[in-house]
Amino acid sequence: MDYKLELVLIPVSDVDRARAFYLDACGFGLIVDTGVQGVGRVVQLNPPGSACAIGFGTGLTSAEPGSAQGLHLVVSDIEAARAELVGRGVDVTEIRHLESGSWVAGTDPERTDYNSFADFKDPDANVWILQEVGRTRS
Repeated sequence: MDYKLELVLIPVSDVDRARAFYLDACGFGLIVDTGVQGVGRVVQLNPPGSACAIGFGTGLTSAEPGSAQGLHLVVSDIEAARAELVGRGVDVTEIRHLESGSWVAGTDPERTDYNSFADFKDPDANVWILQEVGRTRS
């Protein structure tokens, strides 16, 4: 039996502001923006290249806006991904990596999988983490 994660709900306080951030600043693709009788508004978007979408709206979750923490966006080139987001106006932290259990500034010199990170927040302070994986694969 396959279990495919296809949607993660993100708690937001302003649906239009979140929609604009994810579409315009992050470059996510719009799947749907519609009203659902008895629930409210539903917006679903896909990060570029992802099979899993994010969703937000009204009446979807009781989670507090900003309570989603540590959502990982896995990228094959963290420097390029960070530059793209910064170029679109997203406030992304500097890239960091782990050495001997401590954080060090910059991309992992070996570009090993799962070791280079940067993060950003949406307008509600939900935290997203960029993580480099697959850089050294051919």
